[in-house]
This record gives sequence, structure tokens and C-alpha cells, in this order.
Amino acid sequence: MNDLGAVRDVETAVIGAGQAGLSAAYFLRRAGMRAGTDFVVLDHSPGAGGAWQFRWSSLTYGKAHRVHELPGMPLGDADPDRPSAEVVGEYFARYERAFDLRVRRPVDVTAVREGTGGRLRVETDAGVWSARTLINATGTWDRPFLPYYPGQETFLGRQLHTADYRGSAEFAGKHVLVVGGGTSAVQLLMELAEVARTTWLTRRPPVFRSTPFTEEWGRSAVALVEERVRQGLPPQSVVSVTGLAATDAIRAAQERGILRPEPVFDRITPHGVAWADGRTLNADVILWATGFRAALDHLAPLKLREPGGGVRLDGTRVAKDPRIHLVGYGPSASTIGANRAGRSAVREVRAYLAGVDRTAEPTSERSLERVH
Repeated sequence: MNDLGAVRDVETAVIGAGQAGLSAAYFLRRAGMRAGTDFVVLDHSPGAGGAWQFRWSSLTYGKAHRVHELPGMPLGDADPDRPSAEVVGEYFARYERAFDLRVRRPVDVTAVREGTGGRLRVETDAGVWSARTLINATGTWDRPFLPYYPGQETFLGRQLHTADYRGSAEFAGKHVLVVGGGTSAVQLLMELAEVARTTWLTRRPPVFRSTPFTEEWGRSAVALVEERVRQGLPPQSVVSVTGLAATDAIRAAQERGILRPEPVFDRITPHGVAWADGRTLNADVILWATGFRAALDHLAPLKLREPGGGVRLDGTRVAKDPRIHLVGYGPSASTIGANRAGRSAVREVRAYLAGVDRTAEPTSERSLERVH
């Protein structure tokens, strides 16, 4: 590493090297910008692969959501029985080498502040960068969401979040409560049911979609998420809008009684959970499949959040600061959406660096964050 005391100037800093960050870096390179000189990619993870590298080993590539290929390089044939963490990690590493993206890792970005001369000061444990523009692609994996219920601290069993799950073997013979209504909850229930007793608990009844997922449906779902972001509200996941896909595996699990949700409890007891009507249920483990929140704490000094709690975006650009773009956030929090958001953000970053005012253009002409 260079001298930690020196401030390094770049035109653009990219924070995060998952799907969205690598997509942005690719389009910066294609625009003629030099990695490590004109722009820098900072990633806090130990290796390539974004959040995928932390997924449990039993989540094989064949079981995972489809991984959309990064721009400019196909993933190629992948063994569906290999862990998705390995498949995606190797693919991302090849991609970084192929396009000479020079990702710096592990680098923890501690804060982004207003710098001098209209520049942004990016403070990290590896030194300071001064950037004219910023593309933030930090995703959500580092901010698992754990809701609070009365009595939670009294539970004598084990509590863990999806982010901490490593496999079903350690739960053999136990009673596991899986809390949450998303795709991860369904995947974990089907896996855990092979070795443990499971109970599924959700705040609202999950919706399983048996009809085909069309492009029109996908666009309308993303539009709902995008509208929240445009209003400065915290984004919802696209899955929360579209519902859960009723695959053959899910239908088989439903027939076996594995995917029969019950209303979530009202409080937690030392030995399980309880409802207001007096019903109780004993359990050994509470597995919180309750999702994640956007990892944006390092941007707090810039005061980008709106009264509604979210960051208001116009396309990928932060409404309060045209120097900053969020990719992989809200409507672009999918693999194909992240790719398109990276391209859109770089197009606007280039215009900003060239002194072109694009704020007057209709959002629809600039926003490419759509999923299929």
C-alpha cells in the first residue's frame, strides 16, 4: 500500500466490489478511465465475490437465484452442484483480472465527508482518497436486520441471523423457529427440515406466485420499489412486491407440510415463544430470516437521508448531491438491475466530470434500473 498519510486524488471512487461495483468499474474502464489512477475500487471483503462469498456452502449454484452475468464477460458453464460462493467468487475474480480493475481489499471505508475544493474525502483504514464523484455499491450484507420482541434477551437457546447460517448439520434433532417471509426463509426451511423439526413464522401470510414471471410484471414491481426511493423512503425488496416463485421444489415442500406459516409470536420466553392468546411454543433455536438494510453508515457525515429515513434518488443519483450515486440500492438491488445501474451511474458521472448538467432530463431517460 501507498503511504497512509498521503491523500490520493481520483476522479471517481467506487465503494464495494459486488455485482454493482464491478459493473460500474467496467463501464468506467470502457469510458477510458484508468483503474488506480482515474478511479479506485475499494472493497472491504477478504476476496472477490461480493456477498456471495459469505453464503452457506449448501447453497449450491443450482439452488441459488439466477446470477446475471457481469457486462462484457460470460460466466460460462457452472456446475450446479458446486457452492454458489465458489462459483461466483471465481467468476468475479476472473472478471477483475480480465478488465484490470485493480480492486483494493480488504479496505474498510470508515467515512465519506465533504472535502476541499468541492471534492469528497473518502476515509479508510488504508488511507484517504479525494474524489470528485462517488459510486456507492455497498449492498446490504453487512447490515442484517434483527427485529426486537419483548423477552428476546431471556431466551436460553440460540438465536442467529441468515448471515450467520453455515449449514443444517449443527441443528440436527433440534426444533428451529424460522422467522421471516422471504426467499431465504423458504430455502432454509426446506434444508433444515431434512435434519430438524421446523416451524415457520411470518408477520403476514407469504404469497406464492404460480403464474410465470413476465418482463411486464418485473417492471411494474421494480417501479413500486423505485417510487419509494424517489420519495426518500427506505427501499423494499423486489421480492416483497413480486411474491415467492412456486417452483417444483417449493410445491413438494408444501405438500410435505414444511411450508405452512403461522402468525409470528408476540413475545419470547426463556424456552421459546408466546402469543397474546396464551399459546406457547418451545424451541431450541430462533433463526431470523428477516432480511437486511442498506449499508450506508459511512455516508452519514454527508447527511443524505430524507425525513422518511431513506436516501432520495433520481435514477441512481442522490437528489441532495449530484456527485454521489447509489447502485445496487432499492430498485437496482438485483443482479441484472445492478449491471444496468452501474452503466447508468457511469454515464452520469462522466457528464458531471465534463461539466454537463443532466438534472433537467426526465428520469425515465436516464434510469435503467430494471429487472426481468
